[in-house]
Amino acid sequence: MTSKNVVALALLPLILAACGGSKSDAAATNGKGPDQAAAPAAHAEAPGTITLSADQQKAAQIDTAEAGPAQVRETLPLYGVVAPNAVRMREVAARFPGVIRGVNKNIGDAVRQGEVLATVESNESLQTYPVTAPLAGIVTARNANPGEQTGEKQLFTVADLSTVWVELSLFPRDVAKVRVGQSVRVKSPDTGGASDGKVVYVAPFGEAANQTLTARVLLDNTERRWAPGLYVTAEVTLAEAQVPLAIRNEAIQNLDGRDVVFVQTDKGFETHPVQIGRKDSEFSEVTGGLAAGQRYATRNSYILKADLGKGSAEE
Repeated sequence: MTSKNVVALALLPLILAACGGSKSDAAATNGKGPDQAAAPAAHAEAPGTITLSADQQKAAQIDTAEAGPAQVRETLPLYGVVAPNAVRMREVAARFPGVIRGVNKNIGDAVRQGEVLATVESNESLQTYPVTAPLAGIVTARNANPGEQTGEKQLFTVADLSTVWVELSLFPRDVAKVRVGQSVRVKSPDTGGASDGKVVYVAPFGEAANQTLTARVLLDNTERRWAPGLYVTAEVTLAEAQVPLAIRNEAIQNLDGRDVVFVQTDKGFETHPVQIGRKDSEFSEVTGGLAAGQRYATRNSYILKADLGKGSAEE
């Protein structure tokens, strides 16, 4: 059972209590005086209306938003992997051959530009000199231990991870759609986090192993949200249009083959059939059935649909 279904089943008794008694409760009041009759059920006020108190709405975690203008994007979905920004990586070697006398940093350590990574004693002068970090960043590789000869090997690799690359796999049929400068929204399938970046490179050659080309996105990573090596999804913006009226996709429910939203009124949440035009992964254009400024249910609107279906079944 999905987490959505678990939430719905847990909350339905609370919501149904707000919508009036059952038919058996109503039948129990037949023949009694006006002062003894039970209050009418919420569904009797208006077909397709669900009444909730503010506390019940909060308990059900039903959010609302105001219908209005929005940007609707035509996008191309792609998959990729986060990689270090190679322009902001440096391999560090000793200036002169010698013996490593001390190592100050390990893999994973943060370093400042100019900070000492190791100390080397020159074979020729027998003088010691520091090996320093050429830029601020993280030590991602270490190949230096006290007592070893430096030779010509790289002792450290330092990477500035304040920006990263996202290497997207681009199939040949989509190459003509992707250009340098296009906006891209990158999402993590694990955390749900998202960031916006730009296409900075499209490879002129394909990879024989998987028959794809690489489209590279530059992404800000000052908050260290994007770790190199992790897989991500992305949406490249191909076209963008401002629409006068749009709603969030999570608000749209299907009832009897029609798209509906639950509009918040003084009486409760009422079902409004809507006509949908262009849409992207976040917003849908509304071409009929709703007016700008109307407030509608967004997150967990499926709970309202479930309650409405329960009322229909009882009837």
